Amino acid sequence: MIKLGVIADDFTGATDIASFMAEAGWRVILFNGVPAETVQPGEADAIVIALKSRSVAAGVAVEQSLGAGEWLLEMGCQQLFFKYCSTFDSTAYGNIGPVTDALMKLVNASMTVLCPAVPDNGRTIVHGHLFVKGQLLNHSGMQHHPVTPMMKSSIKALMEEQSTGLCGIVDLNTVKNAPDDIARQLEQLAFNKIKYVVFDVLDNQDLRVVASKTRHFRLVTGAAGLGSAIARLDVTDNPVAQTTLPVPKAGKAIILSGSCSSMTNQQVNFYSQRADALALDIEKIVNDESYLPGVLRWAIRHADSDLAPLIYATQPPQLIEAVQKHYGAAQVSEKIERFFSQLADRLRQDGFNKFIVAGGETSGAVTQGLHITGMVIGHTVAPGVPWTQSRDGSLWMILKSGNFGAPDFFLKAQENFQ
Repeated sequence: MIKLGVIADDFTGATDIASFMAEAGWRVILFNGVPAETVQPGEADAIVIALKSRSVAAGVAVEQSLGAGEWLLEMGCQQLFFKYCSTFDSTAYGNIGPVTDALMKLVNASMTVLCPAVPDNGRTIVHGHLFVKGQLLNHSGMQHHPVTPMMKSSIKALMEEQSTGLCGIVDLNTVKNAPDDIARQLEQLAFNKIKYVVFDVLDNQDLRVVASKTRHFRLVTGAAGLGSAIARLDVTDNPVAQTTLPVPKAGKAIILSGSCSSMTNQQVNFYSQRADALALDIEKIVNDESYLPGVLRWAIRHADSDLAPLIYATQPPQLIEAVQKHYGAAQVSEKIERFFSQLADRLRQDGFNKFIVAGGETSGAVTQGLHITGMVIGHTVAPGVPWTQSRDGSLWMILKSGNFGAPDFFLKAQENFQ
């Protein structure tokens, strides 16, 4: 019996929720896109499908998500989970709203939950407003996001402008002090034609309340925190040890960073003072097809160092904005992703078997370049960031969302090589 089928709108989001569920004791398999293979009922508690649907056209995101949902239902998943970023990354046109509506229709659901809260990473909800480490979402730095600038913090307002229904709220007092009233409140919201429900959440106990009160929903939506709560609710009486995957010293390791988030900039600055690091020339990536072989040679020269070499396109936002303004944001992003994908493929051919990757789009590009379709989730390095192993056992990867981890994350990732 496969308990949960997760449709994640990007690669790092997929590893994020898979990590939280594995840490809670579930066996989790992650696929890069809808697989051609099947999963046997006793092989996993949860299946996660990583898509690249966060910032594509809404129609494309809906089509991809429905394909994933249909496959997961064919595998016998009891409940579907649409996983998006804990900062609710979307625009007035989608893609959270359109995908949620399509998946609700797929499973014939009249109501679902919106729960981007991840208290362990500072994402909380109060009065229906999303906070990031104590700051309202639209004052957290996310208002400057180059693709999905978040100009509001009200999840109700954000959802209603991009979807076809109305949104209601279960407030913090009810969640903390009157959880037995939630079923009745949900019935009243349904009577009032409310389609999406936001629960206020301050801590992990609140998340467990959400998981408990929505376990009968055919579809739930949110971030990794709710995935963890669902898993922990299930294994409370029968705890299972987290899966461990030894990461070997044999072979070569590389760090590839394309994220330009504030935290990744800190991580790159911290690590580059302690290990070999190469800052990529973005203009050469855009204009010079012969640039990649030189970068590859640099990586091979430094592969035997005590610490893995770092290759990064990470830049402060103002520098990236200047390049995007000159060449066009779409062209720059496409060129950088293609570069990392091709580089990963060449590195694999040259004996690199451990890849630590920062950034959602970069992670997607690298997994495609490595021709990885499925992976097993191993031990957690930081909340939401696990080591993973390709299903054929040949490659080990970390796919890290830009904002996750502490400044010394790249060092910590290499502490447990065996």
